[in-house]
Amino acid sequence: MARSKEFDRDVALARAIAVFSQHGFEGTSTEALLVAMDIRRQSLYDTFGDKWKLYLEALERYASDSIGAQLVALESAADGKAGMTALLTHAVARALEDSQPSCLGISAICEFGRSSPEVVGLTDTMGRLLTRAVERRVREAIDAGDFAADLDVANASQFVLATLTGIKVAARAGASEAMLAGIADMALRSFR
Repeated sequence: MARSKEFDRDVALARAIAVFSQHGFEGTSTEALLVAMDIRRQSLYDTFGDKWKLYLEALERYASDSIGAQLVALESAADGKAGMTALLTHAVARALEDSQPSCLGISAICEFGRSSPEVVGLTDTMGRLLTRAVERRVREAIDAGDFAADLDVANASQFVLATLTGIKVAARAGASEAMLAGIADMALRSFR
């Protein structure tokens, strides 16, 4: 008779995300995952497949949750400029929430670049979602006269995405709240 699972799959996945975020795929041993997830080796294989499949599921969940939260911040504001402000403020707040901030998305891109089609597929899909939303809000801000009329929407959007990444990396390097807020402010000022 098969034993029933004695763990919460979502909790175990969240713990795997934390370990992969800190150490990357190659830097994370299966043993470290088992300890962090508080599961047995067979449970890992039965539930998630192998380490690579677990990593891809963790990356997909992390990207979906992260991009979803960013989209909520961006879209919940009344206008384009306020949306951009909310997005950058959200990035600073998220970076400050963790004493050892990390981002599985950035980690995956740094570790794999364009070498893994599965990782590229996940990160590109999520990146396109956020890019389209940022572009729309930038256009709104231009149309409202809040951003410079000659601002290139595509370049501005890529700059915002790079700024979001920069905020996360700066936080990991120990930047203060004032420094992170300054980065966000400089990004907003560049659109005028």
